[in-house]
Amino acid sequence: MSTGEFARVVSMVEMDLESRPAPIEFEMAYQARVAADRIRFAIRQIDGPASRCGQLREAGLQLLDALDRLDSAERRFQVRSKLNTRENRTATE
Repeated sequence: MSTGEFARVVSMVEMDLESRPAPIEFEMAYQARVAADRIRFAIRQIDGPASRCGQLREAGLQLLDALDRLDSAERRFQVRSKLNTRENRTATE
């Protein structure tokens, strides 16, 4: 293998590694999913008969906002992960 071919292979491997989600991103996606599930549980509890209290209503709104943010981050991760999977399939075909 010539130096140019070797450099090209190394470059392709580096590009592939950069395009993949890092292991920490998978961990963050998992933690976001767990947090979202816990927030959903808290919202269900707050939505009970005591929801007439203004402070509980505000807490529920804050939880809904947090849930929206987590869901958005998870969707971005899923899109990136799926795009990477498609790109890898195309590159190997």
